[in-house]
Amino acid sequence: MFAVIFDMDGVLIDSNPLHAEAWVEHLNEHGISPSGIDTWMAGKRNDFIMRRLLGPEAADREVFDHGAAKEALYRRKMAPVVERHLTPGLREFLGELRELPVGLGSNAEPANVDFLLDAAALRPYFRAVVDGHQVENPKPAPDIYLRVAQLLGVAAEHCLIFEDSASGISAARAAGARVIGVEKHGRHLEGTELTIRNFFDPALQQWLQRPDGLNRL
Repeated sequence: MFAVIFDMDGVLIDSNPLHAEAWVEHLNEHGISPSGIDTWMAGKRNDFIMRRLLGPEAADREVFDHGAAKEALYRRKMAPVVERHLTPGLREFLGELRELPVGLGSNAEPANVDFLLDAAALRPYFRAVVDGHQVENPKPAPDIYLRVAQLLGVAAEHCLIFEDSASGISAARAAGARVIGVEKHGRHLEGTELTIRNFFDPALQQWLQRPDGLNRL
């Protein structure tokens, strides 16, 4: 048996631009320089982001409060447009996978995971959901993907993972899984079997049907 696991931000939904917008707006409001945050935030957990901005000595409460406020702002921005930001072909592809164990593994905040699964009515597609606060080490450590695989009852080496960030790809590879990249501009993501722009990409179906595609899982 094999399983399919998805990252969330950048894979299920093109959310990174709104995340960056929310970060810049929140940080500017509090007099903190965004420091080109849009170029390095992808795939990072909020505590990592805030400690990079504030310094490693920042108090846990301050780190948490900034992250929580920014995420609340992000959800307010995304709520009216969530359907428009879903990656094209997502619902159709998830429908094709209904007979397989399908999981979600994300560094995202739990409230954001719940928000997307409920606002976009995606929860029924996933048998297991793990966020970065449910494991000891977030991505790029493999903990999240190992935990999702465990919950699905499938060895990680028999999982195909969809990722969009270097840290996520590293996590998937470290878990022993195969990885397909999702990159909205078509640039190849290193460490992946192939990179697709969305789930309508004909390259995806071609790869899945190859003798060395899913049959190798």
